[in-house]
Amino acid sequence: MPTLIPKTPVQQRVLANFQQQNFLGLIGAELTLVEPGRVVIEMPFDPKLTQQHQALHAGVTSTIADTAAGYAALTTMPEGADVMTIEFKVNLMAPGRGVRFKADARAVRTGRTVTVVEARVSALQESGIWVETASFLGTMICLMPK
Repeated sequence: MPTLIPKTPVQQRVLANFQQQNFLGLIGAELTLVEPGRVVIEMPFDPKLTQQHQALHAGVTSTIADTAAGYAALTTMPEGADVMTIEFKVNLMAPGRGVRFKADARAVRTGRTVTVVEARVSALQESGIWVETASFLGTMICLMPK
């Protein structure tokens, strides 16, 4: 899926923030969908990002889930706000093996200060089937400028 071409102010805001995160570029992450309350991040498989069993490292899996979830929360926040993770839990349900990975995140409950988010990470198999590899549940805080 191609990198997002922003058409709305919220897409522009998320993309501008995304481009400031150098680590995401290092792992090849791409922002592919931004809608109110939902963000998708994708990345290609890279053997440099695996652990000893040649599966995608849990830290990378957690990174794309957390980032997508944070941006899903940000889409629900007022202009000028920024977002920060205050806690999360990741369940690794299958080894991260595939040719491409996708974190699909949604804001579950938005409040004035705190937003609860969830994400699912899937791996695209050579057969064309997406296999869910991780589940993420987190809490994000809205940071307003002082």
